[in-house]
Amino acid sequence: MYVKDVTVKNQVGLHARPATFFIQKANEFKSSIWLEKEERRVNAKSLLGVLSLGIMGDTEIRIIAGGVDEEQAVNALVALVDSGFAEV
Repeated sequence: MYVKDVTVKNQVGLHARPATFFIQKANEFKSSIWLEKEERRVNAKSLLGVLSLGIMGDTEIRIIAGGVDEEQAVNALVALVDSGFAEV
């Protein structure tokens, strides 16, 4: 398991469009990936799951991955969050 915490910096948080970018990036990896906010954990490859967390700006989230490319997956997702979900 590889875990990193990151703060969502964009004001609107993880609404539909940034969540879609996040999920597309997560699906590039073979590892199982979870997104955690406070005590709730969801599948980071699920749009409904990610949206259900209601992540707003300035919220700290935890990205957790387990699998063959877990470290690359977490680092790529942290970089996406840090970029403010810029189209990359």
